[in-house]
Amino acid sequence: MPGRIEDYALIGDMHSAALVGRDGAIDWLCLPRFDSEALFTSLLGTEEHGFWRIGPTHPGGTRPPAADTRRYRGDSLILESEWTTAHGAVQVIDVMTRSGGTPQLTRTVEGLTGQVRMRSVFRPRFGYGRTRPWVHQLGDRTVAVAGPDSVWLDTTSRTYVNDHTVYSDFSVSAGERVAFTISWQPSHQQQPALPDPEQALEATGTFWREWAEQCTYHGPYREAVIRSLITLKALTYAPTGGIVAAPTTSLPEEIGGVRNWDYRYTWLRDAAITLSSLLRTGYREEARAWRDWLLRAVAGDPEHLQIMYGIAGERKLSESEVDWLPGYEGSTPVRVGNDAAHQLQLDVYGEVTETLHIARTAGLARNDHASALQLRLIEHLEQHWMEPDEGIWEIRGARRHFVHSKVMAWVAVDRTVRLIESGAADGPLERWRDLRDTIHREVCEKGYDKERNTFTQSYGSKELDASLLLIPQMGFLPPDDKRVIGTIEAIQRELSTPDGFILRYPTSGESEGVDGLPGDEGAFLACSFWMADDLAMIGRVDDARELFEKLLSLRNDLGLLAEEWDPRHQRQVGNFPQAFSLVGLADTALVLERASASEHATMRCTRPSPSLTAPTPQEAL
Repeated sequence: MPGRIEDYALIGDMHSAALVGRDGAIDWLCLPRFDSEALFTSLLGTEEHGFWRIGPTHPGGTRPPAADTRRYRGDSLILESEWTTAHGAVQVIDVMTRSGGTPQLTRTVEGLTGQVRMRSVFRPRFGYGRTRPWVHQLGDRTVAVAGPDSVWLDTTSRTYVNDHTVYSDFSVSAGERVAFTISWQPSHQQQPALPDPEQALEATGTFWREWAEQCTYHGPYREAVIRSLITLKALTYAPTGGIVAAPTTSLPEEIGGVRNWDYRYTWLRDAAITLSSLLRTGYREEARAWRDWLLRAVAGDPEHLQIMYGIAGERKLSESEVDWLPGYEGSTPVRVGNDAAHQLQLDVYGEVTETLHIARTAGLARNDHASALQLRLIEHLEQHWMEPDEGIWEIRGARRHFVHSKVMAWVAVDRTVRLIESGAADGPLERWRDLRDTIHREVCEKGYDKERNTFTQSYGSKELDASLLLIPQMGFLPPDDKRVIGTIEAIQRELSTPDGFILRYPTSGESEGVDGLPGDEGAFLACSFWMADDLAMIGRVDDARELFEKLLSLRNDLGLLAEEWDPRHQRQVGNFPQAFSLVGLADTALVLERASASEHATMRCTRPSPSLTAPTPQEAL
C-alpha cells in the first residue's frame, strides 16, 4: 500500500512533480507536464501500476524501511533521504531538472559510512498504470516505450530486466556516488542526450537558493513561509505561468469516500490567491507571468470565463473515471479531468480583479490590456451577479445565492471603481458605484440572520460557511462591525472540530448534503488559516497565534500540507501538496507579523490607538 499522504515529499521542475515516499519509492509522477498521464501511479493503486524505489536491500526482498531522516537541501527542492543500517549509512538525493527541454529525474545514491547494499526497482507503467511498456537495452542505456512516450534510464550501475521492470543491485562505500537518471522523450524522436547528474544538482541548488533570497518576509515564521513559497513556485508551470492547485488527482477528502477530484489544473481563484501571496513576499515576476497567462486564457471572450483552465490555457477539461485503479486506500472513483470547469462561480470575478488590484498596488508595470479585460469582466458581471451559482466550493447540487459569491461580486465592482478613480481606466463610474452599493445592500439584507447575528451560507439558509470569514478580509465590512464579530464567533461554535480547526460547511454523512455529495470531509486547512486571520483582525492576536501554531504542527516533517485534516484519524487528507493551504500559511504569518507590530506600536504610544485590529491580508502589502 502507498504511505500516508503526509509521508510524501515533493520534487519538481516547474513542469511536473513527483511524490517520494519515506521508503525511497516514487509513487506518483506525470511526464512531461503536471496534467500528463502518470508514469508512476502506485499512489492510487498497487505496485503493478508503476513506481521507482531506491533503498537499502532488505532481508527477503521486502520493501526497505522508511528513511531514518530526510530533509530538503537548504531552501531548495533537492530531497535528501538518509538510512543508517547495520553495515553503514547511505543517502539518496532526488532532484528533477530539464536538460535542453528534456524532463529528467535524477536519483544519486551516496555512501556516507561503511558499505551498504542497495537496490533500485524501476517499474514504468504508462497511461495511469494501464500500459506495460516495451523495455529493452540500447547500448548502455535502457529505454521503456509505449505508444507516443519513451523513458530512458541511464546509470553506471549494472541493470537487468524482468517482467517489464528494471532492477539494479549494487553496493556503495563511504564517499562513493552512483547516479540513476530517467529522461522523458516522445518515442518518435532521437534518444535524449546523456544526463550530467552533478551539473543538474548544482544548477538546481543555485536556482532555488537565489530565488528564495528574494523573499521579503523575515518574521518569526520564515522557515515555514519560505518552504510554502518554494512549493507554490514548484506548482507553477514555467512555460506559461499557470499555477496548478495541486500536482495530484483523487487523493480523497474522506478516506474510502467519493470526494476525489483532479486538481492538476489552473483555477482562477487558487492561482489568484497564490499570486497575491507571492506578491506580498516580494515576487513580482510570477505575478507578471500569471497576468499574461490570464490574458491568453480568457482571450477575447470574457463572457465565457471559466473558473479553471489547463496549465497552458486549455478550456476542455472533460472529466472521466479511471476504473482500473482501486484508488488511494480504496477511495474511488479515481477521476481525470474536472467537470467543474464549466460551473458558474461568481466569486472568481472578485478573485481575479482583486489580484490585478494588488499587482498594481505592489508596483507591477501597468498593462492596458489587463485593465480592458477587467472592464469587460465587470460589464458581464453587471448582468449576472444576481443569479444563483455553484459557489466557491463547486457544489454538485442545486445552485444557490451564496453569500460569499455576492461578496466577491462586490469586490470585483469595488476594485474596478477604484481602477477608474485612479485614472488608469475609463468606465461608467457613477453607474458602477451604484451597483457596488446595490450588491452591498442586498447581501446585508438577504444574507444576514439578525436573530443569530451572523451571515449565512446562502440567502435564507440557516447553514454557515467558512468562506464568510473573508468578509472583513476583502473590506466588505470592517472587522469591528458587530455582524463580522458575530459571524466569526458563530463559525467557531458551529464549524469547529474538537481540536479547533474549521470545516468548510456542514456535511450530511451518508445522505446527500448541500454540495450534492454523500459523505463527510476533514477540516479545510485554508479556512482554518482564515479564522486565524480574522481573530487577529478583531484584536484576538494571542488566539490567532495559538491557532496558527497548531496549524503549523500539522505539517509533515518537510513543511508540506494537504488540502484537509482528518480530526478522527489525525492525518492529512485531500490532494497534496495543496496551494490553497500553503497560501493560507504564508498570508497568516504576514498578518500576525503586522498585528504584532501594531501591538508594539500601540504600547509605545502615550495615547491608546483607536483600533487594535490587525490589517487585512490585502493591507499587509
